[in-house]
Amino acid sequence: MTISDAVLTELRTAAAAAADKLATDIVGLDVGERLGITDAFLLCSAPSERQIGSIVDEIERQLREQHDSAPLRREGRGSGTWVLLDYGHLVVHVQQEEERVLYGLDRLYADVDRVDLHLPEAGPAAAGE
Repeated sequence: MTISDAVLTELRTAAAAAADKLATDIVGLDVGERLGITDAFLLCSAPSERQIGSIVDEIERQLREQHDSAPLRREGRGSGTWVLLDYGHLVVHVQQEEERVLYGLDRLYADVDRVDLHLPEAGPAAAGE
């Protein structure tokens, strides 16, 4: 794994925040060697626009409070189907379930290492195993 301890800690914080707001299929990906522009992706799903907003708000809040980290860029906030939070070293994708299947980021990055997110009550798919 090529992710630094600092990025791994923030990735796990974001994953826990998403889980707190009932995101599903939470996956961490080590994309640093493949992309070169970021170190990690966090992918998660939600069934509705309202829940996506709640998940995004909680991720932003927790990363700001625990790591003094704010996104450099936010995309898709008004679309309701896919929100991207770009922290530079970490990119968070919160997608409606249908969008996640359609765009297939999991398939596009199937060859990169999955990151153990340490989500204690999550199943294997949510823990990224």
